Amino acid sequence: MKKLVALLTIVLLTSFNSIQSDVYICVSKGAKKYHLSKSCRGLSNCKHQIKAVTKKEAQNLGLSLCAWED
Repeated sequence: MKKLVALLTIVLLTSFNSIQSDVYICVSKGAKKYHLSKSCRGLSNCKHQIKAVTKKEAQNLGLSLCAWED
């Protein structure tokens, strides 16, 4: 029973982390922000591709959280 509980805990934490780590960026040289929602009004001006990446990847690109979602 303990092994089952441990396994379920790991599965739930892994699932939660993967859901929380997806953010959206405008693939443009001028992009400075990442967005928590694909429908964020901060992405409405994007004339390029909108791509889902991990929060870590967005931060490694030098992007910060959009002020609309802060």
